[in-house]
Amino acid sequence: MLTPEVAVDLVVESLHIVMLLVVILVVPGLITGLLVALFQAATQINEQTLSFLPRLLITLLAIILTGRWMATYLMDFCVSIFTRAATLVG
Repeated sequence: MLTPEVAVDLVVESLHIVMLLVVILVVPGLITGLLVALFQAATQINEQTLSFLPRLLITLLAIILTGRWMATYLMDFCVSIFTRAATLVG
């Protein structure tokens, strides 16, 4: 039976997965942006594309390297939700 406790557990587990997948993509871009900003401050270069392009490339690289794992992780979670849904109805 779908009780409020079970629903809250499902929401909490879903939010944990979302946070994990977002952190994997955002943190490399954040670190790259910080390093580029430090480089720009040290050299006094104020080129807008210099700050955007490395972050874009690093984020794409993170998607390429972890995309298969993230898709598998998300699919496993969806399968577990659907198998649990069959037991919760009624």
